[in-house]
Amino acid sequence: MQVALIQFKEAGKKYYFSYKDTDIKQGDAVVVETTRGLEIGHVYAFRDVEKSEVTGALKPIIRVAEADDIEADTYNQSLESGIVDKTKTLAKKNGLEIKVLGAEYTLDRKRLVIYFESETRVDFRTLVRDLSEVYHTRIELRQIGPRDAAKMIGGIGPCGLLLCCNTFIGEFETVSIKMAKNQNISLNPQKISGVCGKLLCCIRYEEALYTEFKRLMPDLNEIVLTERGHAKIIDVNILMLKARVRYPDDGVMEWLALTDMTREDKGAE
Repeated sequence: MQVALIQFKEAGKKYYFSYKDTDIKQGDAVVVETTRGLEIGHVYAFRDVEKSEVTGALKPIIRVAEADDIEADTYNQSLESGIVDKTKTLAKKNGLEIKVLGAEYTLDRKRLVIYFESETRVDFRTLVRDLSEVYHTRIELRQIGPRDAAKMIGGIGPCGLLLCCNTFIGEFETVSIKMAKNQNISLNPQKISGVCGKLLCCIRYEEALYTEFKRLMPDLNEIVLTERGHAKIIDVNILMLKARVRYPDDGVMEWLALTDMTREDKGAE
């Protein structure tokens, strides 16, 4: 079956929608009905998928966004900063220690979603009532984690570039200490953590390459056969596919390419 991938935010997650009898093309702004209500998204791509890949019934694209839809969406976005400020004021009034990050209206303004971050669970029922009295619509307060918060706010990473999560990462993938160890990265928390306080997403980028190269490279202290005879591995440069060897007869050390040595214990790979 063919589906359209719809993206609601730049660097946001893509969702499957059906588009039968709807004339759309890549990049079009479209009106769709989500679990929250009517929203405007953009056609990211088209894809053929198996039915097993789709969970639940696909919702259809309602229409290509018209001028009135774009105008309404732009107006809704213009209200968001004021909603954030008002929520901060009411949260302080209710004694809630939360960090209000953003707000989003659905296209028809039947629902208002407000995002916040907090280190603890928060009872925000009173805050919801206060907000409902101000905005006269259905209020949803959504607590998000530090990674999602960084994605929403943006910023500069330790590399000096804009945060990956804010520019192109659509969905977060698992990053583990094991990956950092596999790449011989310093385990200093300050060096391997992003502005969100979690492990750097970029640690995952080269994981597959390191895993494959480490499979090819000899281990430390392994004995290999070279043109000069047997030698012991004393250091490796995984990305260069080179290893430093020491010859037992005269103690001479040199760097050799992987192609210049044979792994006797495990066989040449």
